Amino acid sequence: MFSETRYAMNGDLCVAYRTSPEGPRDIVFVSNWYTNCEVFPELPSLQGWVEAMTSLGRLIFFDQPGTGASDPTTSAALPTLEQWADSITAVLDDLGSRETVLVAIDGAVATAALFAATHPSRTTALVVIEGYADAGDSPPSLREEVLPAFVDMWRTAEFQHLFNPDMPWNQEIRAAWARHNRLAASPGTVALMLPLVAELNVRAILPAVSVPTLVLQHADDPLITPAMGKDVADHIPAAKYVELPGRNIFHVVEPWRDSFREIAEFLTGHQADVADDRVLATVLFTDIVDSTRRAAEVGDRDWRALLDAHDAVVRSQLARFRGREVSTSGDSFLAMFDGPQRAIRCAMAIRDAVQSLGIQVRAGLHTGECEVRGDDIGGIAVHIGARVSALAGPNDVLVSSTLRDLVIGSGLEFEDRGDHTLKGVPGEWRLFAVAP
Repeated sequence: MFSETRYAMNGDLCVAYRTSPEGPRDIVFVSNWYTNCEVFPELPSLQGWVEAMTSLGRLIFFDQPGTGASDPTTSAALPTLEQWADSITAVLDDLGSRETVLVAIDGAVATAALFAATHPSRTTALVVIEGYADAGDSPPSLREEVLPAFVDMWRTAEFQHLFNPDMPWNQEIRAAWARHNRLAASPGTVALMLPLVAELNVRAILPAVSVPTLVLQHADDPLITPAMGKDVADHIPAAKYVELPGRNIFHVVEPWRDSFREIAEFLTGHQADVADDRVLATVLFTDIVDSTRRAAEVGDRDWRALLDAHDAVVRSQLARFRGREVSTSGDSFLAMFDGPQRAIRCAMAIRDAVQSLGIQVRAGLHTGECEVRGDDIGGIAVHIGARVSALAGPNDVLVSSTLRDLVIGSGLEFEDRGDHTLKGVPGEWRLFAVAP
Protein backbone atom coordinates (compact mmCIF):
# COMPACT_ATOMS: atom_id res chain seq x y z
CA MET A 1 0.00 0.00 0.00
CA PHE A 2 2.83 2.40 0.87
CA SER A 3 5.74 3.29 -1.37
CA GLU A 4 9.29 2.22 -0.76
CA THR A 5 11.20 4.62 1.43
CA ARG A 6 12.46 7.67 -0.43
CA TYR A 7 14.78 10.43 0.72
CA ALA A 8 14.39 14.19 0.57
CA MET A 9 17.23 16.59 1.31
CA ASN A 10 16.86 18.98 4.23
CA GLY A 11 20.12 20.85 3.83
CA ASP A 12 22.77 18.18 4.25
CA LEU A 13 20.40 15.78 6.01
CA CYS A 14 18.47 12.97 4.34
CA VAL A 15 14.84 12.80 5.43
CA ALA A 16 13.18 9.41 4.94
CA TYR A 17 9.53 9.30 3.91
CA ARG A 18 6.85 7.01 2.47
CA THR A 19 3.50 7.73 0.86
CA SER A 20 0.27 5.97 0.07
CA PRO A 21 -1.06 6.20 -3.52
CA GLU A 22 -2.13 9.62 -4.75
CA GLY A 23 -5.49 11.02 -3.71
CA PRO A 24 -7.50 14.24 -3.79
CA ARG A 25 -5.11 15.97 -1.38
CA ASP A 26 -1.77 15.45 0.31
CA ILE A 27 -1.83 14.80 4.06
CA VAL A 28 1.44 14.93 5.99
CA PHE A 29 1.48 13.21 9.36
CA VAL A 30 3.74 15.24 11.65
CA SER A 31 4.98 13.41 14.72
CA ASN A 32 7.33 14.70 17.37
CA TRP A 33 7.82 11.19 18.62
CA TYR A 34 10.60 9.08 17.24
CA THR A 35 9.30 7.13 14.26
CA ASN A 36 10.53 4.75 11.60
CA CYS A 37 8.50 5.12 8.42
CA GLU A 38 9.61 1.65 7.30
CA VAL A 39 7.49 0.20 10.11
CA PHE A 40 5.16 2.86 11.50
CA PRO A 41 2.40 2.79 8.82
CA GLU A 42 2.13 -1.01 9.12
CA LEU A 43 1.80 -1.18 12.91
CA PRO A 44 -1.29 -3.30 13.69
CA SER A 45 -2.60 -0.61 16.03
CA LEU A 46 -2.64 1.95 13.19
CA GLN A 47 -4.15 -0.10 10.39
CA GLY A 48 -7.74 1.05 10.72
CA TRP A 49 -6.86 4.75 10.95
CA VAL A 50 -4.31 4.59 8.14
CA GLU A 51 -6.76 2.88 5.79
CA ALA A 52 -9.47 5.42 6.60
CA MET A 53 -7.14 8.40 6.14
CA THR A 54 -6.00 7.20 2.72
CA SER A 55 -9.60 7.57 1.58
CA LEU A 56 -9.14 11.32 2.12
CA GLY A 57 -5.87 11.74 0.25
CA ARG A 58 -2.25 10.74 -0.17
CA LEU A 59 -0.95 10.04 3.33
CA ILE A 60 2.71 10.90 3.91
CA PHE A 61 4.84 9.67 6.81
CA PHE A 62 8.37 10.93 7.38
CA ASP A 63 11.11 10.53 9.98
CA GLN A 64 12.62 13.62 11.53
CA PRO A 65 16.44 13.79 11.32
CA GLY A 66 17.93 11.83 14.16
CA THR A 67 15.24 9.16 14.09
CA GLY A 68 14.16 6.17 12.05
CA ALA A 69 15.55 5.87 8.54
CA SER A 70 16.61 9.53 8.34
CA ASP A 71 20.15 10.73 8.94
CA PRO A 72 21.36 10.63 12.55
CA THR A 73 22.20 13.67 14.63
CA THR A 74 24.75 14.21 17.36
CA SER A 75 24.82 16.07 20.66
CA ALA A 76 26.92 18.72 18.92
CA ALA A 77 24.33 19.23 16.17
CA LEU A 78 20.87 18.63 17.56
CA PRO A 79 18.02 19.56 15.22
CA THR A 80 16.23 22.85 15.74
CA LEU A 81 12.52 23.53 15.46
CA GLU A 82 13.23 25.32 12.18
CA GLN A 83 15.01 22.25 10.81
CA TRP A 84 12.07 20.08 11.83
CA ALA A 85 9.70 22.35 9.92
CA ASP A 86 12.09 22.39 6.96
CA SER A 87 11.78 18.60 6.78
CA ILE A 88 8.16 19.09 5.70
CA THR A 89 9.29 21.48 2.97
CA ALA A 90 11.93 19.01 1.82
CA VAL A 91 9.45 16.15 1.54
CA LEU A 92 6.87 18.24 -0.33
CA ASP A 93 9.51 19.54 -2.73
CA ASP A 94 10.81 16.04 -3.41
CA LEU A 95 7.27 14.91 -4.20
CA GLY A 96 6.55 17.95 -6.34
CA SER A 97 3.62 18.74 -4.06
CA ARG A 98 2.43 22.35 -3.95
CA GLU A 99 0.31 22.17 -0.80
CA THR A 100 -0.74 19.83 1.98
CA VAL A 101 -2.89 19.20 5.01
CA LEU A 102 -0.85 18.84 8.19
CA VAL A 103 -1.95 16.37 10.88
CA ALA A 104 0.12 17.02 13.99
CA ILE A 105 0.09 14.94 17.14
CA ASP A 106 0.85 16.32 20.64
CA GLY A 107 4.14 18.27 20.68
CA ALA A 108 4.38 18.19 16.88
CA VAL A 109 1.98 21.13 16.89
CA ALA A 110 5.16 23.20 17.25
CA THR A 111 6.63 21.92 13.98
CA ALA A 112 3.33 22.06 12.11
CA ALA A 113 2.38 25.51 13.40
CA LEU A 114 5.75 26.94 12.40
CA PHE A 115 5.39 25.50 8.89
CA ALA A 116 1.77 26.67 8.56
CA ALA A 117 2.64 30.17 9.76
CA THR A 118 5.65 30.56 7.48
CA HIS A 119 4.17 28.72 4.47
CA PRO A 120 0.43 29.48 4.49
CA SER A 121 0.22 29.11 0.71
CA ARG A 122 1.45 25.52 1.01
CA THR A 123 -0.82 24.60 3.95
CA THR A 124 -4.46 23.98 3.10
CA ALA A 125 -5.42 23.01 6.65
CA LEU A 126 -3.96 22.11 10.03
CA VAL A 127 -5.31 19.33 12.26
CA VAL A 128 -3.97 19.26 15.82
CA ILE A 129 -4.44 16.08 17.85
CA GLU A 130 -3.90 16.31 21.64
CA GLY A 131 -1.70 19.35 21.09
CA TYR A 132 -0.01 21.66 23.56
CA ALA A 133 1.62 25.04 23.18
CA ASP A 134 3.91 24.86 26.22
CA ALA A 135 5.22 21.58 27.61
CA GLY A 136 5.48 23.33 30.96
CA ASP A 137 1.68 23.27 31.18
CA SER A 138 1.65 19.49 31.46
CA PRO A 139 0.62 17.91 34.78
CA PRO A 140 3.42 17.53 37.36
CA SER A 141 3.03 13.75 37.18
CA LEU A 142 4.12 13.83 33.54
CA ARG A 143 7.17 16.01 34.18
CA GLU A 144 8.24 14.44 37.47
CA GLU A 145 7.38 10.77 37.00
CA VAL A 146 6.76 9.83 33.37
CA LEU A 147 9.49 11.71 31.51
CA PRO A 148 12.37 10.56 33.78
CA ALA A 149 11.24 6.96 33.21
CA PHE A 150 10.57 7.46 29.52
CA VAL A 151 13.81 5.92 28.23
CA ASP A 152 13.17 2.69 30.12
CA MET A 153 9.54 2.62 28.97
CA TRP A 154 10.73 3.23 25.40
CA ARG A 155 12.67 -0.05 25.43
CA THR A 156 9.59 -2.08 26.33
CA ALA A 157 6.95 0.10 24.59
CA GLU A 158 5.06 0.36 27.87
CA PHE A 159 4.77 4.12 27.41
CA GLN A 160 2.43 3.54 24.46
CA HIS A 161 0.09 1.71 26.80
CA LEU A 162 0.49 4.35 29.52
CA PHE A 163 -0.26 7.17 27.07
CA ASN A 164 -3.11 5.29 25.37
CA PRO A 165 -5.01 3.36 28.04
CA ASP A 166 -8.04 2.87 25.76
CA MET A 167 -5.97 1.14 23.08
CA PRO A 168 -6.28 -2.67 22.91
CA TRP A 169 -3.12 -4.11 24.43
CA ASN A 170 -1.66 -7.58 24.53
CA GLN A 171 1.74 -9.21 24.15
CA GLU A 172 1.61 -9.18 20.35
CA ILE A 173 0.72 -5.49 20.18
CA ARG A 174 3.40 -4.61 22.74
CA ALA A 175 6.01 -6.56 20.76
CA ALA A 176 5.09 -4.75 17.52
CA TRP A 177 5.45 -1.34 19.18
CA ALA A 178 8.70 -2.37 20.89
CA ARG A 179 10.20 -3.45 17.56
CA HIS A 180 9.15 -0.14 16.00
CA ASN A 181 10.73 1.76 18.87
CA ARG A 182 14.04 -0.07 18.52
CA LEU A 183 14.11 0.79 14.82
CA ALA A 184 13.05 4.39 15.44
CA ALA A 185 15.65 5.43 18.00
CA SER A 186 18.18 3.93 20.36
CA PRO A 187 17.84 4.67 24.09
CA GLY A 188 20.76 7.06 23.78
CA THR A 189 19.05 8.99 20.97
CA VAL A 190 15.83 9.14 22.96
CA ALA A 191 17.67 10.54 25.97
CA LEU A 192 19.52 13.02 23.75
CA MET A 193 16.45 14.41 22.01
CA LEU A 194 13.81 14.14 24.73
CA PRO A 195 14.63 17.57 26.23
CA LEU A 196 13.84 19.19 22.86
CA VAL A 197 10.30 17.84 23.07
CA ALA A 198 9.89 18.38 26.80
CA GLU A 199 10.88 22.06 26.67
CA LEU A 200 8.86 23.26 23.66
CA ASN A 201 6.93 26.52 24.01
CA VAL A 202 5.39 27.84 20.81
CA ARG A 203 2.49 29.85 22.18
CA ALA A 204 3.90 32.97 20.51
CA ILE A 205 3.81 31.29 17.08
CA LEU A 206 0.18 30.17 17.18
CA PRO A 207 -1.49 33.57 16.49
CA ALA A 208 0.42 33.71 13.20
CA VAL A 209 -1.32 30.56 11.92
CA SER A 210 -3.90 31.76 9.41
CA VAL A 211 -4.98 28.48 7.81
CA PRO A 212 -8.17 26.60 8.75
CA THR A 213 -7.40 24.66 11.91
CA LEU A 214 -9.13 21.82 13.74
CA VAL A 215 -8.06 20.98 17.30
CA LEU A 216 -9.12 17.53 18.54
CA GLN A 217 -8.90 16.65 22.21
CA HIS A 218 -9.86 13.66 24.32
CA ALA A 219 -11.87 14.74 27.35
CA ASP A 220 -10.22 12.42 29.86
CA ASP A 221 -6.59 12.48 28.74
CA PRO A 222 -4.72 12.79 32.06
CA LEU A 223 -1.39 13.77 30.49
CA ILE A 224 -2.30 16.25 27.75
CA THR A 225 -5.36 17.75 29.36
CA PRO A 226 -8.33 19.49 27.72
CA ALA A 227 -7.06 22.78 29.14
CA MET A 228 -3.90 22.35 27.06
CA GLY A 229 -5.90 21.61 23.92
CA LYS A 230 -8.19 24.58 24.48
CA ASP A 231 -5.12 26.77 24.95
CA VAL A 232 -3.89 25.80 21.48
CA ALA A 233 -7.29 26.51 19.94
CA ASP A 234 -7.61 29.83 21.77
CA HIS A 235 -4.32 31.08 20.35
CA ILE A 236 -4.96 30.11 16.70
CA PRO A 237 -7.38 32.53 15.02
CA ALA A 238 -10.74 30.91 14.21
CA ALA A 239 -9.57 27.43 15.19
CA LYS A 240 -12.33 24.87 15.70
CA TYR A 241 -12.05 22.99 18.99
CA VAL A 242 -13.71 19.57 19.34
CA GLU A 243 -13.61 17.55 22.54
CA LEU A 244 -14.28 13.82 22.25
CA PRO A 245 -14.72 11.08 24.84
CA GLY A 246 -11.56 9.11 25.52
CA ARG A 247 -8.21 9.02 27.30
CA ASN A 248 -5.68 8.31 24.53
CA ILE A 249 -3.00 10.74 23.39
CA PHE A 250 -2.93 8.98 20.03
CA HIS A 251 -6.14 9.34 18.01
CA VAL A 252 -4.62 7.04 15.38
CA VAL A 253 -5.25 3.87 17.43
CA GLU A 254 -8.47 2.38 18.76
CA PRO A 255 -10.87 4.01 19.34
CA TRP A 256 -10.09 6.33 16.38
CA ARG A 257 -13.39 6.59 14.49
CA ASP A 258 -14.92 9.63 16.20
CA SER A 259 -11.73 11.58 15.62
CA PHE A 260 -11.50 10.47 12.00
CA ARG A 261 -15.10 11.53 11.34
CA GLU A 262 -14.26 15.02 12.59
CA ILE A 263 -11.19 15.19 10.35
CA ALA A 264 -13.10 13.94 7.32
CA GLU A 265 -15.92 16.45 7.77
CA PHE A 266 -13.43 19.27 8.38
CA LEU A 267 -11.53 18.51 5.17
CA THR A 268 -14.39 17.51 2.87
CA GLY A 269 -17.48 19.17 4.33
CA HIS A 270 -19.20 15.80 4.45
CA GLN A 271 -19.62 13.28 7.23
CA ALA A 272 -17.70 10.06 6.67
CA ASP A 273 -19.43 6.71 6.94
CA VAL A 274 -16.81 4.62 8.72
CA ALA A 275 -17.52 0.93 8.99
CA ASP A 276 -16.85 -0.66 12.34
CA ASP A 277 -13.94 -3.08 12.37
CA ARG A 278 -14.82 -6.74 12.20
CA VAL A 279 -12.55 -9.35 13.75
CA LEU A 280 -12.75 -13.05 14.42
CA ALA A 281 -12.77 -13.49 18.18
CA THR A 282 -13.90 -15.79 20.95
CA VAL A 283 -16.29 -14.12 23.38
CA LEU A 284 -16.58 -15.20 27.01
CA PHE A 285 -19.49 -14.36 29.29
CA THR A 286 -19.35 -15.16 33.01
CA ASP A 287 -21.61 -14.40 35.94
CA ILE A 288 -22.10 -15.53 39.53
CA VAL A 289 -24.70 -18.23 40.14
CA ASP A 290 -27.60 -17.21 42.42
CA SER A 291 -26.07 -13.77 42.95
CA THR A 292 -29.31 -12.17 44.15
CA ARG A 293 -29.79 -14.81 46.84
CA ARG A 294 -26.16 -14.60 47.96
CA ALA A 295 -26.30 -10.81 48.17
CA ALA A 296 -29.37 -11.02 50.40
CA GLU A 297 -27.69 -13.62 52.61
CA VAL A 298 -24.44 -11.76 53.28
CA GLY A 299 -25.60 -8.12 53.23
CA ASP A 300 -24.52 -5.16 51.15
CA ARG A 301 -21.06 -4.57 52.67
CA ASP A 302 -19.90 -8.19 52.56
CA TRP A 303 -21.41 -8.62 49.10
CA ARG A 304 -19.43 -5.64 47.85
CA ALA A 305 -16.24 -7.14 49.27
CA LEU A 306 -17.08 -10.50 47.69
CA LEU A 307 -17.71 -8.84 44.32
CA ASP A 308 -14.37 -7.04 44.54
CA ALA A 309 -12.60 -10.33 45.24
CA HIS A 310 -14.47 -12.01 42.37
CA ASP A 311 -13.55 -9.19 39.97
CA ALA A 312 -9.89 -9.42 40.98
CA VAL A 313 -9.88 -13.17 40.26
CA VAL A 314 -11.50 -12.70 36.84
CA ARG A 315 -9.12 -9.91 35.83
CA SER A 316 -6.12 -11.91 37.00
CA GLN A 317 -7.11 -14.84 34.82
CA LEU A 318 -7.90 -12.59 31.85
CA ALA A 319 -4.37 -11.19 32.10
CA ARG A 320 -2.91 -14.69 32.45
CA PHE A 321 -4.66 -15.97 29.31
CA ARG A 322 -4.31 -12.72 27.31
CA GLY A 323 -8.00 -11.90 27.21
CA ARG A 324 -9.38 -8.38 26.92
CA GLU A 325 -12.05 -7.22 29.32
CA VAL A 326 -14.78 -5.60 27.27
CA SER A 327 -17.33 -4.75 29.93
CA THR A 328 -18.58 -5.66 33.38
CA SER A 329 -21.96 -5.15 34.96
CA GLY A 330 -22.76 -6.19 38.51
CA ASP A 331 -21.37 -9.71 38.83
CA SER A 332 -21.00 -10.44 35.09
CA PHE A 333 -18.06 -10.07 32.71
CA LEU A 334 -17.72 -9.96 28.94
CA ALA A 335 -14.25 -10.60 27.53
CA MET A 336 -12.79 -11.39 24.12
CA PHE A 337 -9.83 -13.51 23.02
CA ASP A 338 -7.89 -13.97 19.81
CA GLY A 339 -7.26 -17.62 20.71
CA PRO A 340 -10.19 -20.03 21.28
CA GLN A 341 -8.28 -22.52 23.41
CA ARG A 342 -7.00 -19.78 25.71
CA ALA A 343 -10.56 -18.50 26.10
CA ILE A 344 -11.81 -21.90 27.26
CA ARG A 345 -8.91 -22.45 29.63
CA CYS A 346 -9.44 -18.97 31.05
CA ALA A 347 -13.10 -19.79 31.74
CA MET A 348 -12.06 -23.02 33.47
CA ALA A 349 -9.47 -21.18 35.57
CA ILE A 350 -12.04 -18.57 36.64
CA ARG A 351 -14.53 -21.30 37.53
CA ASP A 352 -11.97 -23.11 39.68
CA ALA A 353 -10.47 -20.02 41.31
CA VAL A 354 -13.71 -18.44 42.56
CA GLN A 355 -14.73 -21.58 44.43
CA SER A 356 -12.32 -20.58 47.20
CA LEU A 357 -14.53 -17.51 47.68
CA GLY A 358 -17.54 -19.71 48.34
CA ILE A 359 -19.26 -18.85 45.06
CA GLN A 360 -19.92 -20.53 41.73
CA VAL A 361 -19.92 -19.05 38.25
CA ARG A 362 -21.33 -20.08 34.90
CA ALA A 363 -19.55 -19.35 31.62
CA GLY A 364 -20.62 -19.32 27.98
CA LEU A 365 -18.36 -19.02 24.94
CA HIS A 366 -18.67 -18.72 21.18
CA THR A 367 -16.31 -17.90 18.32
CA GLY A 368 -17.44 -15.68 15.47
CA GLU A 369 -16.99 -12.38 13.67
CA CYS A 370 -17.42 -9.43 16.02
CA GLU A 371 -17.85 -5.75 15.29
CA VAL A 372 -15.33 -3.67 17.23
CA ARG A 373 -16.86 -0.35 18.24
CA GLY A 374 -14.18 1.49 20.14
CA ASP A 375 -13.91 -0.32 23.48
CA ASP A 376 -17.13 -2.25 22.88
CA ILE A 377 -17.95 -5.20 20.65
CA GLY A 378 -21.18 -6.25 18.99
CA GLY A 379 -22.66 -8.44 16.31
CA ILE A 380 -24.41 -11.78 16.14
CA ALA A 381 -21.42 -13.63 17.64
CA VAL A 382 -21.77 -11.63 20.84
CA HIS A 383 -25.50 -12.36 21.00
CA ILE A 384 -24.83 -16.08 20.55
CA GLY A 385 -22.23 -16.04 23.33
CA ALA A 386 -24.70 -14.37 25.67
CA ARG A 387 -27.42 -16.93 24.86
CA VAL A 388 -25.02 -19.82 25.41
CA SER A 389 -24.05 -18.39 28.79
CA ALA A 390 -27.72 -18.07 29.78
CA LEU A 391 -28.12 -21.84 29.31
CA ALA A 392 -25.10 -22.75 31.43
CA GLY A 393 -25.58 -24.23 34.87
CA PRO A 394 -23.51 -23.81 38.04
CA ASN A 395 -19.80 -24.44 37.34
CA ASP A 396 -20.58 -25.03 33.65
CA VAL A 397 -18.23 -23.88 30.91
CA LEU A 398 -20.62 -24.14 27.97
CA VAL A 399 -19.47 -23.65 24.37
CA SER A 400 -21.01 -23.64 20.92
CA SER A 401 -20.25 -26.38 18.41
CA THR A 402 -18.38 -23.76 16.37
CA LEU A 403 -15.93 -23.25 19.20
CA ARG A 404 -15.67 -26.95 20.04
CA ASP A 405 -14.68 -27.71 16.44
CA LEU A 406 -11.87 -25.12 16.57
CA VAL A 407 -10.09 -26.77 19.51
CA ILE A 408 -10.17 -30.40 18.40
CA GLY A 409 -6.77 -31.89 19.21
CA SER A 410 -6.15 -29.49 22.09
CA GLY A 411 -6.66 -32.12 24.77
CA LEU A 412 -9.87 -30.51 25.97
CA GLU A 413 -12.80 -32.89 26.41
CA PHE A 414 -16.48 -32.05 26.03
CA GLU A 415 -19.87 -33.40 27.03
CA ASP A 416 -22.63 -33.12 24.43
CA ARG A 417 -25.52 -31.04 25.79
CA GLY A 418 -27.70 -31.43 22.70
CA ASP A 419 -29.39 -29.00 20.34
CA HIS A 420 -30.89 -25.76 21.62
CA THR A 421 -32.84 -22.83 20.25
CA LEU A 422 -31.10 -19.57 21.14
CA LYS A 423 -33.46 -16.65 21.62
CA GLY A 424 -33.22 -14.22 18.71
CA VAL A 425 -30.77 -16.44 16.78
CA PRO A 426 -31.94 -18.46 13.74
CA GLY A 427 -31.70 -22.25 13.70
CA GLU A 428 -30.71 -24.79 16.32
CA TRP A 429 -27.33 -24.80 18.02
CA ARG A 430 -25.56 -27.82 19.47
CA LEU A 431 -23.87 -26.99 22.74
CA PHE A 432 -21.07 -28.72 24.63
CA ALA A 433 -19.89 -28.48 28.23
CA VAL A 434 -16.17 -28.63 28.91
CA ALA A 435 -15.48 -31.77 30.92
CA PRO A 436 -14.16 -31.11 34.44
